[in-house]
Parts: sequence; C-alpha cells; structure tokens
Amino acid sequence: MTVTPETRFRTSQLEENDGPPVNPTDNRTMGEIIAARFSRRGFLMGSLAVSAIAATVSPLALIAADEARAAEASAFKFDELEAGIDDKHHVAPGYDADVLLRWGDPLFADSPEFDPAKQSAEAQARQFGYNNDYVGYIPIDGSAEHGLLVVNHEYTNPHLMFPGIVSIVEKDGKKAAEVAPLSKEQVDVEMAAHGGTIVEIRKQGGKWQVVRDGKLNRRIMSTTEMALSGPVAGHDRVKTNADPSGAKVIGTVNNCAGGVTPWGTYVMAEENIHGYFSGELPEGHREAANYKRLGIPEGAYEWGAHYDRFNLAKEPNEPNRFGWIVEVDVNDPASVPRKRTAMGRFKHEGAESIVARDGRVVFYLGDDERFDYVYKFVTAGKFNPDDRAANMDLLDDGTLHVAKFAEDGSVEWIPIVFGEGPLTAENGFASQADVLIETRRAADLLGATKMDRPEDIQPNAGNGKVYVMLTNNTKRKAEQVDAANPRAGNAFGHIIEIVEEGGDFAATKGKWEVLLKCGDPSVADVGATFSTATTAHGWFGMPDNCAVDSAGRLWVATDGQGPKATGRTDGLWAVDTEGDARATSKLFFRVPIGAEMCGPLFAPDDQTAFVAVQHPGDGGEDWEGFGRPSHYEDPSTRWPDFKPDMPVRPSVVAITKQGGGKIAV
Repeated sequence: MTVTPETRFRTSQLEENDGPPVNPTDNRTMGEIIAARFSRRGFLMGSLAVSAIAATVSPLALIAADEARAAEASAFKFDELEAGIDDKHHVAPGYDADVLLRWGDPLFADSPEFDPAKQSAEAQARQFGYNNDYVGYIPIDGSAEHGLLVVNHEYTNPHLMFPGIVSIVEKDGKKAAEVAPLSKEQVDVEMAAHGGTIVEIRKQGGKWQVVRDGKLNRRIMSTTEMALSGPVAGHDRVKTNADPSGAKVIGTVNNCAGGVTPWGTYVMAEENIHGYFSGELPEGHREAANYKRLGIPEGAYEWGAHYDRFNLAKEPNEPNRFGWIVEVDVNDPASVPRKRTAMGRFKHEGAESIVARDGRVVFYLGDDERFDYVYKFVTAGKFNPDDRAANMDLLDDGTLHVAKFAEDGSVEWIPIVFGEGPLTAENGFASQADVLIETRRAADLLGATKMDRPEDIQPNAGNGKVYVMLTNNTKRKAEQVDAANPRAGNAFGHIIEIVEEGGDFAATKGKWEVLLKCGDPSVADVGATFSTATTAHGWFGMPDNCAVDSAGRLWVATDGQGPKATGRTDGLWAVDTEGDARATSKLFFRVPIGAEMCGPLFAPDDQTAFVAVQHPGDGGEDWEGFGRPSHYEDPSTRWPDFKPDMPVRPSVVAITKQGGGKIAV
C-alpha cells in the first residue's frame, strides 16, 4: 500500500491537524456575533470618538502618543528578539535557551541511549517521548528549583522518526514522496512514543538537570492501563470484547495541552482521536452519527492494521473510550491513570484550572476544531488545601458548561445536564452518560457559539480574567462572522478575554472582549488590532498555547506560522493586557523552521520559562534555506551530534536570565 505524507502523517501547520469541520448545526458563529457587536459599538464608541479627536489632533500625533504610552507602561522588560526563519532556536538578548530534554533522551538509570537507527518499543518506553506539547511543573517540597516536570507527547511523525521509509519517485513528470507502510514494530514504537512523561528535574548552578534515578519518574503511553471513572464508567457504550466491564481502557492518545490541578495531579487532554481509528462500523450501528460528529474514522495511523481495538469493524465501541481528560497521580508511579468522564468527550485542548471563591475548582476546556465550542467544568466538591487525598476524586462529580457569546458583550455558560432543556430522551439521550459521550451534539442542541478553533484557555488569578486562544478558521464565510469570531477566512486567529460575573470563576454569566485580532497590522485587509507600539517583530498569527506567569502577565505561543503563512517561524510572545500598553506584543523566543511552539510554562519563581519545541524541520522544504525536502535526507546526515544550536528532535527548552533573576523584569 502506498500512502502520501499528506494523508498519513499529520502536521500541525495551519489547520491540518483537525480534519474537515464536522459541526452540522446552524448555531451562530463567533464571527457573526463579533461582527454584529463591533458594527454597533464600534460606530458609537469608536468611529465617532476618533472623528471628534481627529478634528483637533493629527493622526501622527495620536500614533506618537500611543507609542509613548505603550512603551512606558509595558509590564515586560526585555529587548525584543527579531522575527525570522532559520533552523535554530533564538531567544531575546540576555537570556539562555538550554535544551533540557529531547525525544529519545534516557529517563531512568537503566534507560538505553537513543539510537535512531535501532529504535524499539522497549527502548522508547524508557525514554522521553515524541512531539512534546503541554509542559507542567509540580514542586517537590514546595521548591521552585526542584520538582517534577510533566510533559504530554501529542502525536508521531513517522517520516521524521524512521530513516528510510520515504522515497522520492517520478509521477506524471513530477517528483513525489512515497511512504512505505509501517511495520508492527514501528507502530509499537509510535505507541510507546505517545502519552506523557513525568520526570524529576533540579536546578543546579543556575541550570536545570534531569534526575535520571528520580523515584517518581514515569512514562505514560498508549499501552498504559487506565480506568474510566465518573458517569460513563461501565456504560454499555464503552464496553468492548476486550473489556466487557466498560471500566478499563488501554492507553491514551493525542495528548495535546493539559494542566496541573491545585492538589498536584497531572491532567492530560485527549485531542485529535479521530486519526487513530480505521475500518468500518457494522451496518446500522448506533454510533455512526456520534463518530461522524468527531470525524471518526480518519485512519491517518496504521494501528488498526495491527491492533483490533483501533479497527471499528472489530471493536466498534472503542472510540467512545477516548476523547477524555486523563488524571495521573504523580506521587505514585504505580497508580492507574483515570479518564474523568464527567468533564466531557470531545477534542480536548488544555485543562487549566483555578479555585473559585467558594472552594470549587473550575477547569477551562477548548474543543480544537473549526466551528466548535468553549467549555468549563465546575466541580461539585470543594478543594481542601490541607488534605490531598480528599481532592483525588473531585473530577468525577461536577457540571460541564458550554459558552454562548452574545452581541452585547455578555457570555452565558449553559449547563450540559441530562434532562435539562433539549437533553432528553426525545433527542436520544437516556442518561448523563449519553450526554457526556456525545458532548458535541449536546452542545449543538443547547445553541453554543461556533468558534474559530478554541485551543488553550487560561484563567488569571491576578485580575480575574480568562484568555481564550482561537487559532484560525479559513473556512468561515462572510455570512458566518459574528461578534466573537469577527473575520471571514480567518487565517491568523484572535484572542478573547472573558471577565466572569462578580469576578467569580464559577459564575454562569460574564462579559467578553476581543483582546487581539492577530496577523500583520501593516496589511489593512488582515484587520489586526495590535497596539501601535507593537513592532514589525512583535505581531503574530495563530495563537495556540498560552501561559499566565505569577505576575499575572500573558504569554502566547503560536502554531502554524512559516514562510508561506507569515514569513516567520512560530515562537513565544509577551502580550500586555492592562493599561495603556494593552494589546502590545513583543517577541521573546522563536523556534526552528517547521517547528510548533508549545508549552509554555513558568517556574513558580518566574526565573525559568519552559517551552516545548514540536516537530522541528517538518514542512521545512518550504524554506529556501534547506534547498531540499528537509525530512527526506540521508539518515547519516539527519542525525548529527544533537547540538542545542542545531535542533533536530522535539525538545523541551529551559529559558533563564543570564546572571539569574525573574524573566522580563
């Protein structure tokens, strides 16, 4: 069988990681809502006000004043990095960017050294996994310099992993890539490279080191035994031939962003699960519509050829066991991870949390697909800071909500609860388990707002706001724009800021604003809204992951930039959210060509920023500097001596200030 890289090996560039839009509803899109809101408010509060001021002050004077105020008031103090494209890491002057972990690095005292020509599932199970995405830090004994690093491994790029599987052939007078099918042994390596890593790290002499004999070090993989917990556990729709109990699942896949809970557990979000399943459902099977809503099966991976559980013809219920939030107790390497079904099933991107005023814990969740939704989960129980054990099952009981944005700047969080509104037997739901298995359909019926790929969502304890990253949506048509998704053909994405009612993160109502419409502000048709103090290096497109440091400042990482999209690589930008500098952005770190910027994470003392560099070199053939397809080169030259300034593997990078101190202060 011959399969092209385009159909078989997913990259994250621009929108190719989520498949075609599968939301069939006529729910209002965020673009429609934003457009209506801005057409009214923008005229009353913007155009008239600007006209009145411009009558007495020149536009150049206004721009100069804006630049002076923004530069003076910025919360970030560092010399901006220049945007650009090459095959190296770059960080702002005065900072060091040190590779801490790379794909294949040993994690245990008995781990084998990485050898790309002699990979095995057994070796990979003892080594750092592939395509690191979410990065979290859990202090040991409260230390900001000694803790556990937790890292998700989202997916695999076999054409970058396995030398020799790609060949260049002549077809119709043109050169094309032909990819050999993976062997079972190679699929086993892929399965071991998925999941997550828990590893002890320590800062010594100002530099971070991996503790290879750390007693809590652990690999979570797509072969790790897990438990289903919460309302869906034991339901007929999650029972399989291999697990007639419906309570035990083998493995987790496509772990994109995630989170760390207030009680110090690690949560992994299962995102693009559709690619792992192949085969056809038995005719008339009840899950046909459910799976269609999630794009299942796509068959980008070949796992179904070797393992029945990924073949719908043999295990038709298996996909219902994926698409959840997974919680891992990092304090016990023998613990069984739990898929917390009360938090809903969709293409999860992130699970960042915050403790509400009354002690309940709120998780913000994005469904990363064009025209899908923003969610939050509020626990029924309250967080007990003095009793970790009392918090360990908080995620099995609570209320999942979906967001509905209105033109007047209000947002409503609608409970997704069986028996309420349309979520009844008349619409095919017999229980809360059914509602959660088909979270997307439940949200469709509730009239949620269709968004431009909701990705990471970060609550900010410092100012009570919530930041929603919306990466892009080039499929949105002019008639589909709304207040919260304001641009048709939205190639560059935007960021929404939510203020919950009364500053209570558990509230069911709030207000929202567009913080930024991204893209090049020098191109009028793009409609970007960065402040005038943002330089030619400071603007960005495709916001994806984000972080709020302990000072309450917003940092944004991007996914999808490159030679064709923006003329620059992905990176990490510091974004002002308050005062005169609001909407000013500065470039702090950028990744090699073809790489996606993931993470980021700040150590508790703000003296280190951990970032994840995913799939460096993928798609690099678009860059003239390579002069040839980057991932088809001879394996003897593909794997040089792994110098930090020539990154060739997915990696976690630790950024520190030269001489010490807090970042950007």
